[in-house]
Amino acid sequence: MFRPFLAVLFCLAMPAHAEVAGKVRVIDGDTFAIGETRVRLHGIDTPESTQMCGARGVSPWPCGAWVSDKVRSVYDGADARCAEVDIDRYGRVVAKCFVGGEDVGQHLVAEGLALAYAKYSQDYLTDESSARDAGRGLHGMAFERPARFRAVQRDARAKTAALGQEVPEGCRIKGNISSSGGTMIYHVPGQRDYDATVISEARGERWFCSEDEARKAGWRRARR
Repeated sequence: MFRPFLAVLFCLAMPAHAEVAGKVRVIDGDTFAIGETRVRLHGIDTPESTQMCGARGVSPWPCGAWVSDKVRSVYDGADARCAEVDIDRYGRVVAKCFVGGEDVGQHLVAEGLALAYAKYSQDYLTDESSARDAGRGLHGMAFERPARFRAVQRDARAKTAALGQEVPEGCRIKGNISSSGGTMIYHVPGQRDYDATVISEARGERWFCSEDEARKAGWRRARR
């Protein structure tokens, strides 16, 4: 006879999913600030703001900054309503956000500015497939999937940590000194030998945050 009462108590104890509403300030392609709340858009993934993309035979380009600028041009200052789905390990609210009744995540994936983050949601897989078939946004260019970019960064940090080094945040250009002749060459993400290149600070090798910085320090770009 106490079961209905206990059920009510159980429901009251369950945390309610919050709603965040207000004007958007775009942090990067998949992260907004609404007031004091950081919101990570649910079910999508975009290039990191410092990410450079490219492929063999294609010059690296700042895909992360490009996407962030595109998203900012559409949503910065817009009124959004966001329904909380989760809280991530960084303390951000993970949410589905809507502007003018439109699902922001779906719009970004459909326009090729974001990818469906299948690890966490299957909601936008069809939208990504359509954008890819049409060559919209990122799909019309050479780019590295953000998850792959982050994995390479983690691997690079692990390798340099084993050598007692630290990779500067956002600095992924590898300044390598050839063993034959001592030529100073830098490698950017997407080039043939990038992943295989390990930086040895003991030999004078180093990380760079931009190609301009590398050139000014006397390094030249690897040909492949």
